[in-house]
Amino acid sequence: MPAEPRRRLLADLTPLRVSRDYRLLFAGSGVSYLGRQLTVVAIPFQVFTITRSSLAVGMVGLATVVPLVTLSLAGGAIADAVDRRKLLLVTQVLSASTSAGLALNAGSSSPRLWPIYVLAALSAGLAGVDLPARNATIPRLVGRELYPSAAALAQIQFQIGQVLGPALAGVVISQVSLAAAYWVDVASFTAAVVALTMIAPQPPEGGGTRASLASIGEGLRYLKGRRLLVSTFLIDIDAMVFGMPRALFPALGTGFFGGGAVTVGLLYAAPGAGALLGALFTGWVGRVRHQGRAVIVAVLVWGGAIAAFGLVPWLPLGLAMLALAGAADVISAVFRNTILQLSVPDGLRGRLTSVHIAVVTGGPQLGDAEAGAVAALTSARFSVVSGGLACILGVVALLRLVPELARYDAVAETRRTDG
Repeated sequence: MPAEPRRRLLADLTPLRVSRDYRLLFAGSGVSYLGRQLTVVAIPFQVFTITRSSLAVGMVGLATVVPLVTLSLAGGAIADAVDRRKLLLVTQVLSASTSAGLALNAGSSSPRLWPIYVLAALSAGLAGVDLPARNATIPRLVGRELYPSAAALAQIQFQIGQVLGPALAGVVISQVSLAAAYWVDVASFTAAVVALTMIAPQPPEGGGTRASLASIGEGLRYLKGRRLLVSTFLIDIDAMVFGMPRALFPALGTGFFGGGAVTVGLLYAAPGAGALLGALFTGWVGRVRHQGRAVIVAVLVWGGAIAAFGLVPWLPLGLAMLALAGAADVISAVFRNTILQLSVPDGLRGRLTSVHIAVVTGGPQLGDAEAGAVAALTSARFSVVSGGLACILGVVALLRLVPELARYDAVAETRRTDG
């Protein structure tokens, strides 16, 4: 294939070439995110091992959603008030301590259930502080023109973690122990801390706004009347609450597909594998003008693929459907994040990013609870299929209520902002 078409197809690496601080942030967060995925798999697997209940697994999501959403909003206000690099250092150290607590509990002679819920909730709350600061830092490191490419690179990093992490978790859990999976996560935070110490200070522009309830309210008021931004949140909530079946993976992997920890790990890894492939071929995203339409199509594909996954009895085909869903999700994520970050001034970016993070990370937690509850009342497969179909119906309803998303024109928005 000629070089020029290949550049148009493959992900753009320019942000990594031009910004040293972005390279450091990218490398450190990549290692720590990979380690974090071992814990993401180990927690539901351990809960299911103790309880044999998909509902109990789903309740992990319910236990984490309140601290995640609450501290995301607070974290966004803090990120607009203090040096974002220092804030990231603090959250990384504290997050490592929650994984250490999980490891100690798993390594005890009789692991308890309640520490898993408590430490998972604390970890989610810390993530709610960390992610707004991290995401709000990137536009300043790479600039407006390169931000879509940086968003795509972040998705590549994210999906590499989601592919390798769960697969590695399955091997570590089956061949070593649950505790070892948590300890790998603890060790991975070291890379993030070292990288952050080498990055230049990142104070918010204009000296920042003092973190308070008033500053949080200012960020939320910014959304009033901005139906386009609100619609990007709503369409992701629709996809994640109704179309996220990951709480059912332990039951499906060990029951319906007749496997063990490795099969469960493959189910968790498959969406990330598809998303990674989708993210690698995102050289075209910077040329998409109607980004809202791209989001709509991607979420429709997600819902359809999830429903199909619930219908197929053959594991390889089921993994392929999950991979297709993951590829669609990464495209949605790139464009939703681009619409948000380039529509919001830097002084509010942390707080608006916190709302985005609360939606992106809180939605799947609610989805875990929804999927587990429906499975408890019916069956795991019915929960998956009905959730995928509900996601599609939700997109149709959203288009009728908020047509601004389909009409969004990125070129016109750039001209308006620059003007």
